[in-house]
Amino acid sequence: MRAARCAAALLVAVLTALVLASCGDDDGGGTATTTTATTTATSAARLPERTKATLVLDFVPNAVHAGIYRAVAAGYYDDLNVDLRIIQPTSTADTLKLIDAGKADVGLADAVDVAGQIDAGRDAQAILPMVQRPLGGLIATKAGGITDPAQLAGRKVGVTGVPSDKVVLDTIVRDAGADPARVKTVTIGFNGVQALEAGKIDAFTGYWPADGEQLRVDGTGPRVFALDEYGGPVFPGLVAFSTRRHIADDAPLLRAIVAATTRGYEDTIADPQRSLRDLLAENPALKRDIATAQLRAYTPLFQGDASAFGTFDEQRLRAFSAWLARNGLTKRAIPPDRLATDTLQG
Repeated sequence: MRAARCAAALLVAVLTALVLASCGDDDGGGTATTTTATTTATSAARLPERTKATLVLDFVPNAVHAGIYRAVAAGYYDDLNVDLRIIQPTSTADTLKLIDAGKADVGLADAVDVAGQIDAGRDAQAILPMVQRPLGGLIATKAGGITDPAQLAGRKVGVTGVPSDKVVLDTIVRDAGADPARVKTVTIGFNGVQALEAGKIDAFTGYWPADGEQLRVDGTGPRVFALDEYGGPVFPGLVAFSTRRHIADDAPLLRAIVAATTRGYEDTIADPQRSLRDLLAENPALKRDIATAQLRAYTPLFQGDASAFGTFDEQRLRAFSAWLARNGLTKRAIPPDRLATDTLQG
């Protein structure tokens, strides 16, 4: 959705060039905090022989991926005979293309992007919610004096250029009682934090647990207006996905990936600092202060109000799909069981 479709040959090149690392050995850092049921389910998912697999992130490694790197460090993928490679794409568009072309097993993307793939006739399907709330919203600064989205009428708001940004902006401003048509939008790509700190815009559309916390660490007090708090639906803002064909043909492999990943996120919910250390050990270029702040914001979202990590809510998926169709992001509503499946869990 964020870049033009690449040819199959380019996909192969991207896949090869962007491999980060194979999964690591057990870190010996103590017994993971998991329920008996989870441990049993994880053991049952063990593959009969060592099998290579690829997981493509949605973008650069960051705090939202802490559970994955916890699972790597703790040896959970190894325990299930999964030889996992983690791929860093240049954009979410690459992730969508790699999964669609069958060049990778599992990808991470915003549920909006996965729905867009399905609406376009692709075979994508979500298999695991990584967070339980939408991550998108409007971000301003306390110093800028914006205390309500309605105050953005007549002001400049930065957008990336992705169609869903305009829908997020319109939904929030409309819910606040203002006319979205009065907001002046400026396409700034993915430089919202920098543009806001430079005073070029009054707010921007972004991922509030990431961008908002970066502003906070920078000393710029953020003012966040989250989509699901201003007229938008509650839905998984980030999901792991594959294709229905791959789910049908390689269910044991995908079930093992889901089981190990789930255990990693359960560890993260129980002990965020340990997972933070694992994340930073595998990605030393990350800034510790920003990663710490972002993980603090993400941790409550991993399970949210669900009964356990990794649970899809059918009614919320239905409301999300209706919102997409109502706002022109899809041509029609997508049934919950087409959008996501829980057959690989538990």
